[in-house]
This record gives sequence, C-alpha cells and structure tokens, in this order.
Amino acid sequence: MKNNKLHGDDMLLDSWIKTLFDNLYDGILIIDTDEIVKYINSSYTRITRVAYDDIVGKRLRDVRPGARLHNVLKDKKQIVGAIREEFGIQYSVNMSPIFEDSEIIGAVSVVSNLEDIYKLYQDIDKYKTKVKTLENKINAIQKAKYNLSSIISQDINSLQIKSTIKKIAKKDITVLIYGESGTGKELYAQAIHNESNRSDGPFIAVNCASFQGSLLDSELFGYDEGSFTGAKREGKMGLFEAAKNGTIFLDEISEMDMEVQTRLLRTLQEGTIRRIGSINEININTRVIAATNKKLEDLINEGKFRQDLYYRISVFPINIPPLRERRGDILPLVNHYLMSHKNDLKMDIILSKNTELLLYNYDWPGNIRELKNTIEFAVNMMDGNEIKVNHLPTRIQYSQKDVEVKIDRLSSKIQEVEKQEINKALKLFGNDIDGKRNAAKALGISLATLYNKLK
Repeated sequence: MKNNKLHGDDMLLDSWIKTLFDNLYDGILIIDTDEIVKYINSSYTRITRVAYDDIVGKRLRDVRPGARLHNVLKDKKQIVGAIREEFGIQYSVNMSPIFEDSEIIGAVSVVSNLEDIYKLYQDIDKYKTKVKTLENKINAIQKAKYNLSSIISQDINSLQIKSTIKKIAKKDITVLIYGESGTGKELYAQAIHNESNRSDGPFIAVNCASFQGSLLDSELFGYDEGSFTGAKREGKMGLFEAAKNGTIFLDEISEMDMEVQTRLLRTLQEGTIRRIGSINEININTRVIAATNKKLEDLINEGKFRQDLYYRISVFPINIPPLRERRGDILPLVNHYLMSHKNDLKMDIILSKNTELLLYNYDWPGNIRELKNTIEFAVNMMDGNEIKVNHLPTRIQYSQKDVEVKIDRLSSKIQEVEKQEINKALKLFGNDIDGKRNAAKALGISLATLYNKLK
C-alpha cells in the first residue's frame, strides 16, 4: 500500500474536521489509494440511500457499480458535474483527488441532490425576474416625459430650435444648452433624448447646484465600500452607471466644483468612470447634455471653469431665447396652461383684450416658469370666467403703463415687425411656393395674406 494516511477508522481526519463533514448538507464520500471507502457522512446516505455499514470499509467499485472516483485516483484530475441516477434518485457529483506534499493519498466525492439544484435554479430565476421587474420600474421612473411635440412653439425662433434639434438628436454628440432660468432647458434636453436612438434608455437629470464638492462627485461616479466616513457599507452606483445606454442631463453645470470638472473631463475623454475608492475602470455608454444660465466663457476667464471641459461639452451649443425674444409663444402658452384649468374647473375661461395685450407685452423676467405661475394665480383670483388685468399679479399690473406706451407705438412699427418675422420664416422654410405655404402656416396667416404683405 503506497500510503496509509487514510487508513484506520478515523482516517486522517481529526475530530473537528469529522464533525464538520458530519454536519454538511452535501454528501461526502472519501476513498484511499486502494479505492477502499473510508468515510461517508449522513448527508451521503440521505441523498443516495446507501447506508454507512453497506459501503464503508469496502472497495467502492464493488458496492457502487459505475462509480468514477477511481478514475480520479488514476488521472489525478477533477471531475465536475457528473450526473448519476440510482434507485430513481438523481444527483450531481464533484470529484477531486486528495494530495499531501504532491503525493496522492485518496479521493473525495461531493454529492448534491439534483432536486436541490433545480430548486436553487428556480430561486435564482425568481430573483432574476424580480430584479428585471425592478429594473423596468426604475427605467420607467427615469424615462424622459417630454418630446418635441410637447414644446409649445409658434414663434419663428422656437421653430428654428425644434428644427435644429431634429437634425442633431440622432448624432449622439454632446450638447450644451444655454438659456435664462425658467426657459425650459430640461424640457429641450428631454426632447433631444426622445428624438435620439437612446430614447428607450434612461434619462437622468442632475442639478449640479444641489450638491457641493465631493457630494456631487459621489453622486455622479459612485463609490466603493469604506471609501469615506458615512459611505454605505455595500458602496453605491453612480448616476453615470445608472444612465447606461441613455442620457445624463447635467443642469447648471457652471456650479460644478473644479475637482468634479476634472473627473468629468476624463470621463468624456475616455468613456469610463472610476468609483471613489476604486482602482477599476468601468466602461459607460452615456450621452451627456449639459445646461447653464451663465456665460461659461466668463467663468473660464475668472478661473472657475475648465476651458478644456468647455470645449468637450459644447460640441453643439443650443441657445434657448428668453420669452421676451419669442413673443409669438406667449399667448399659445397661456392658452395651453388655461386648458388644464378649464378641464379641472369644467368651465370656459377667457382673457380680456387688455389682459391679452398686457401678457403679450410683459417682458417675463422669470420666463415660462413665471408665465405658468401667473396663469395659476389669475385663475384663482378671477370672479367669473374672465381674467381681467386686476386679476394678474401686482408686478404685472404695474407694467401696464409701459405697455400702453408700447401699444401707442405698435401701429407705427407693426409693418416693420411683420416684415422681420416674414423674412425669418422664409429664411427657415425657403422662398419657393412650398416654403411660402409653410411660412404662412407657421405665422398663422393665409398664403394670400403673406403675398399681400410681401408687396
């Protein structure tokens, strides 16, 4: 006999190892170099229905025809996932040689009931289904709500922006949106996303001004466990990872800390992110749309914004004009907001002529956000179903004198303004018959009226 280390009732196992084997859920069978079975645990008997006295001390091949453990002794190689069936019982066997100082001293079989394995797979499938359901719910939450048709646009400037978005949305380039506060920059960002090939992916909006320093860093890029005091034990996925195959919208990017700007630049250059506290690079496939209400060129000169990052994010800049520069959108927006109140109140709501003029000529420093709030205020202040000037916020009523002066001048300038708007429309749609027809439609006049005004 080459080795006697597995011989004797106790084999080479000391008491605590034997106790460990006795309590394992999987079945254990051990043979020595003579193929004599030296040990089985109770789980082996439970799974195979082979009693201890019927097998221990006997040559394995004699009592278990078809056993392959002797091949492991001969080849000194593992056999993994062997399937056996006896007495109608199916089980899986993993077999390994036992070495000591490079010398083989026996072999071990680890036996698992296939029913247990099948149940485990079923449980895994259930968890996969739950995870997929959760992912779908998360994706539904992260979907962009607005598209181009959601943007109320009748002013020629707004129509030009929508035309531009259609051209660049599918090109998957980084976009920088300029615009005053309240102009609806996120609405345009969502429209770009929904017009793109990423529309089925997540849209994640981040207001950079809401996080200070390292907080924004950890939100965007995530962190590994134990990276800093207060970090979650299991770590955290960053928003760039969460926006995989979709779009991340970085609003108010001008407020981003310089250190975070450096990390963002590297992400845009390399297409990877690295979680805080990690050395591993994670590939991302995320489109970046940024927005700001400040001139980034001025911040660059002040040393508050990286010039190289500016060039990276402003591949295609889009400027959203303030409402005072696209007055053609004011009354359509008013009617849009009134419609929801009409539905809620189940009554028609009208504007007095003076109210219309006042709303049209007011400069709207708060832009669309201010306009929407103004309509809500007026609806709650009106006595019947007509909104009059005295139902508007005081600051807008005070602007009435300026509006009256503007109205006096309006008749003398109306032809000049009409000519400017018609020229813009023709420049956008073309000067041929189809172009003039589309221009007239966009301006809200008939083709005959357009020709008369061109004379």
